Amino acid sequence: METEEQVAKGLTNASVVSKYREAANIVNRALQALVPQCQAGADISTLCSNGDQLIEQGLATVFTSAPIEKGIAIPTCISVNNVCAHYSPLPEESSTLQPGDLIKIELGAHIDGYIANAATSLVVGASAETPITGNKADVVLAAYNAIQAALRLIKPGSSNLEVTEVFNKIAADYQCNVLEGVLSHEIKQHVIDGNHVIIGKESFDQHVEEFKFGANEAYIIDIFISTGEGKPKEAETRTTVFQRALDMTYNLKLKSSRNFLTEVNRRFPTLLFSLRSFADQRNARVGVSECLNHNMLYSFPVITEKPGDLVAQFKVTVLILETGTIVITPLIFNPELCQTEKTVTDEAVKALLATQMATVAVAKPKKAKKNKKKKKAAAQEGESKEEENKAEETKAE
Repeated sequence: METEEQVAKGLTNASVVSKYREAANIVNRALQALVPQCQAGADISTLCSNGDQLIEQGLATVFTSAPIEKGIAIPTCISVNNVCAHYSPLPEESSTLQPGDLIKIELGAHIDGYIANAATSLVVGASAETPITGNKADVVLAAYNAIQAALRLIKPGSSNLEVTEVFNKIAADYQCNVLEGVLSHEIKQHVIDGNHVIIGKESFDQHVEEFKFGANEAYIIDIFISTGEGKPKEAETRTTVFQRALDMTYNLKLKSSRNFLTEVNRRFPTLLFSLRSFADQRNARVGVSECLNHNMLYSFPVITEKPGDLVAQFKVTVLILETGTIVITPLIFNPELCQTEKTVTDEAVKALLATQMATVAVAKPKKAKKNKKKKKAAAQEGESKEEENKAEETKAE
């Protein structure tokens, strides 16, 4: 846990930036490993468990010299076609991927409460030989271009409402709609839903306060675009994703519920988790029920558009540093797989998309060296590692 002084410094503290970056590297590698597994016939619950395992395996290899809280920030969710988000099914309630399914993969990790989340969309079986066409191509490209434009706006002096405006201009060009009710948040240590908010689409009863982005801020940018009306509903599917409500306490009556809450407090004290993560499913289900009855958990139900509609999603984690903006979870998607006659028409938005995305390398904290040989070896190792990271990010984008 950071000291109060370190937290106050935020992204001016090299240790904080390092934790964000390391969590992001783990998320990127997990997502890159999971994407090829999403083939026709693959079981969704198994894929979600694989994603969680990849995150946990990655976390086990970093910051091992001292006790530090590490874990999943959002359990792996794989939502198909008109299902928008939070589909992380139990094994007995799962389904399999089919050729042509449009899927959204979302996952995240944290180190000492510093969060990196990412999401991508893909079509099962798509390739250069079998490209994405029709309304699938339209909705995926709309979401992809929307988040690319947003990333170029997220810098000191720009406003959240500018991002909302460009989201909706691009969606309209592809004859799609931004999903209502979706918010992108500023993030801080252990906080995934900070006060600075970007709304995907304003409506009659959904508005947010305008603000200007500033240096030393971190955000998770989330965009959902639909071929339908963009008005999702809560599905009848079982909710499996939850978060501990830290401001609520209650002496649970059932022993199984108390055991469940003890495990939640130990493994997932502040961020999201899935029922899949508990070995004793009976205790977990009883515990969830009693905790919900006493407002000790927040639930994240599965949400869907109408049957036949298609929804695409992209999510990235962004740090606004004093030296520039960096996307620490770069997009993992190849837009050349999509074929459509629709395109962005607004000249200002086209100019924005044509702008080079400015990113910066984050220097690691310097350590004292005992002698010149060790200093030289460490420098060479650092240069090699930096080149690896740059190559990996370039490949991902």
